[in-house]
Amino acid sequence: MSEFVLNNPLSVLALMIGIILIVPLVCRKIHVPSIVGFILAGIAIGPHGFELLSGTQTIQTLGKLGMLYIMLQAGIEIDRNDFSQNKRQAAEYGILSFVLPFILGLVTSKWILGFNWTTSALLGAMYSSHTLMTYPIVSRYGMQNQRAVNIVVGGTMLTITLSLLVLAMLKGKLLSETDPSFWWILCGKILLFMVVVMQVFPFITRRAFLKEHDPMFCYMLIMGMLVGAAWLADWAGLESILGAFLCGVVLNKYVPNRSPLMQRINFIGNSLFVPLFLIGVGMIIDISLIWESWTTITIAAVMIGTKLLGKWLASWIGQLRFGLNGMERQLMFGLTHATAAGTLAIVTIGYEIHIFNPYILNGAVLMILLLCTISSFVTEHAAKELALQEESRLEADRVDDSWLLLSVGEDILPQLEELSMLSDLHRSEYASEQTWAEAKDLIERTSRSVIVYHATQTLSTVNRLLVAVPRYAEKEHDFISCFGQIRRLSSQIGAKVVFFCNEDTREALRAMCRRKGKYLRASYREMADWEDVLMIAKEAKQDDMIVMISARRATASYNTLFQQLPDILTRFFSTHSYMILYPEQSGTAGNDILLSEQVHTSGVWSVIGFLKRIVQTMIHKIQTR
Repeated sequence: MSEFVLNNPLSVLALMIGIILIVPLVCRKIHVPSIVGFILAGIAIGPHGFELLSGTQTIQTLGKLGMLYIMLQAGIEIDRNDFSQNKRQAAEYGILSFVLPFILGLVTSKWILGFNWTTSALLGAMYSSHTLMTYPIVSRYGMQNQRAVNIVVGGTMLTITLSLLVLAMLKGKLLSETDPSFWWILCGKILLFMVVVMQVFPFITRRAFLKEHDPMFCYMLIMGMLVGAAWLADWAGLESILGAFLCGVVLNKYVPNRSPLMQRINFIGNSLFVPLFLIGVGMIIDISLIWESWTTITIAAVMIGTKLLGKWLASWIGQLRFGLNGMERQLMFGLTHATAAGTLAIVTIGYEIHIFNPYILNGAVLMILLLCTISSFVTEHAAKELALQEESRLEADRVDDSWLLLSVGEDILPQLEELSMLSDLHRSEYASEQTWAEAKDLIERTSRSVIVYHATQTLSTVNRLLVAVPRYAEKEHDFISCFGQIRRLSSQIGAKVVFFCNEDTREALRAMCRRKGKYLRASYREMADWEDVLMIAKEAKQDDMIVMISARRATASYNTLFQQLPDILTRFFSTHSYMILYPEQSGTAGNDILLSEQVHTSGVWSVIGFLKRIVQTMIHKIQTR
């Protein structure tokens, strides 16, 4: 039977599909994370188990792609606004997560295990490195934009880089690479890798997405970028997972989290490549090593204790430094003590250049098994608890907004649906009017939040949102919903936001942008009044999207110049995508809005807004008679 499975490709395929299908079902029944189940399945079918499979090249290649997939997902799913706000904390945590395990590794390896300084330093680098193996658990619970996760994911890139630099320096020293040209060549390769991935890849992706919308092409382009970045990192002397993560970061803007392309990436990766990677990890683990030698067990125990203590200390100090709660600390710890790709790279190279002996190699394999298991349980528990807390908070804060998405003179239902999905508008209806007169009539007859949308390019290729905010807009009922729609859209497509507004409105917007958990990176331009709205045309570039926040008649921020918006957009912004946002009004247009708005203004602005609405209402009634 064993020989049949090894030699028949269809039998190998059937076995793998069966494992991927059955393991999650069994794990759910016994309340064990699927990650642990796949690793145990790999141990069972591998050369150190029932010997049903050997580590074939195909399985190794697909497993490697699974690890790259995990790092790509981590980079793509970073919330760019939250990451921008937390980048200092991410850098601090990355240094903590490297330095503490490294120092502990030096101490335990030198004075407990009795290794020399070179071996101790490389072991310290191995303890510092970690793999985001349990990131799919975080993503499954919808916690990928949680602050602690952003800090860990951002710090991971720094931690892996520092660990691999230690490996490169020790390798160069032992191979007698004392020639300065070696280091110049190494630095040149790393620089070329960074330039290609951070400059050339985004340029190619943007150009391709503008001209081609075929789903298969877009997916294969991302796959090509992933493999290319991994190969370049490997060529530059770094680890391929670092290239995959950097690729995800630079492509973050072009693959919104709620887009069909991201759903396709997650589905194929989580259904196939990630399980194959975990099965491959299990296949290299030899359980018999546990009772083969006390030396192996001793080394493995010291390794496991050192790594757990180092990563826990980093998470504990990070909790104190960044004001996190205990469950967030637990999530950081769960994400950072799992180890696979980085550890395998370091221990394999260390063994090949005779820094590590066979006992260290076997101890590292046992460490991978135990730490992956512990990490899965810790991450699962923390992510679930935080998801429950987040759900309770969202339920308490949720406003059941109803949105009307409208197009004028064109049928763009797919684009309206894409806008609704990326902006996370749960209750949306769609309409299309032939003329602006019909659109204005519809807007005046409804009290819901309305978005008039015109699309000239896909949302993922937009670089900036240029937002015109009229005077007193912040005093409109439910203006916060319009702001939230802009913030969510900016976060999904990675576009910077530029607000054009007066001084008073700017201060209100600054406060809204700095809210905890609702951070928005934005810049501001002075626009004294709506008469200056055309100043946007001077700054608008080809890939900018124009956003106008308007208002209905007889409201606090209404300006008669709003009637000219269709002409302004047609004459000056016809080549740009644009949106016009109308905040929701409590009640129906006319006197109901006038009365309900009185409770949303205060101080001197309340008097001004109240008188202004009375005059505008009277004028409107006279005009309609």
